[in-house]
Amino acid sequence: MDLVILENFLDNASFFVLLLTMLIYWIGTAFPSLTWFPTLGTTGGIIANLLIATLLGARWLEGGYFPLSNLYESLFFLAWGITTTYLIVESMVGISLIGAVTTPIAMAITAFATISLPSDMRVSSPLVPALKSNWLMMHVSVMMLSYSALMVGSVMAIAFLIITRDQDISLRGSSVGTGSYRNSSLKEFPKNHEKEILLNTNDAFITKNNLSPQHLNLADKLDNLSYRIIGLGFPLLTIGIIAGAVWANEAWGSYWSWDPKETWALITWLVFAAYLHARITKDWQGRRPAILAAGGFIAVWVCYLGVNLLGNGLHSYGWFL
Repeated sequence: MDLVILENFLDNASFFVLLLTMLIYWIGTAFPSLTWFPTLGTTGGIIANLLIATLLGARWLEGGYFPLSNLYESLFFLAWGITTTYLIVESMVGISLIGAVTTPIAMAITAFATISLPSDMRVSSPLVPALKSNWLMMHVSVMMLSYSALMVGSVMAIAFLIITRDQDISLRGSSVGTGSYRNSSLKEFPKNHEKEILLNTNDAFITKNNLSPQHLNLADKLDNLSYRIIGLGFPLLTIGIIAGAVWANEAWGSYWSWDPKETWALITWLVFAAYLHARITKDWQGRRPAILAAGGFIAVWVCYLGVNLLGNGLHSYGWFL
């Protein structure tokens, strides 16, 4: 009983800390003069991450297996993965906007898990025979980490689209050959190209410029971050799909059965494969790949949650149907 009380406290506390952290990030973004707000937001993100990790650890001790056997546990694991990813990226590049656009997603996930799920879906229960396998940790954890990275990368692309609005953006050189994050210094083009701005030395152009240099710098960083984070999540997704196929063959005697979950995993893989291919295509830079990444954000959610709740396949939780 004490463990149940602890879990209830941890899931509610993680939600409220993420809600407060989101508001702090938003205030810090709206009022840049409040220079200590980003640090406070990062602190809140770390606290929320530790609360979720403690909750998952308690579930692990309670059930005796890796806490990814039901929707409640996987939602909190996803929220933990998202907060971990954004905190690492934020510490590397120092852009508080990452937390401002990412924490609402983690907060919404914890709210859904804490408030909306029926109580019987939150209870830790013995594993069904098909889940009593080492593949549970190997396949599901890798898939959830890939979802986390792909969601954060896609949100960066959506933020890029919002900042650049309807501007004609072309960021050539942002995908390959840079080796690291680009210097964000700006310098003006010659007068015969007065509507164009050159970003650093990587042949990255932003045309039809109606944005401030600060917004251009931020858009450039978000575009680069999106590409690199998705570039991390895509191999994880590939490994997770392969591991899932091997596990399916072991459990059900078939590597691939076109289950709704498997189908949408393939669709998600194809969307992000198209995005990564577009990023190394000369005429596909800037907004068009970002739109693909934004579509990938929707595909991940359908793959993870949509088919689980609404489908009738082997991976379905069957809450709505």
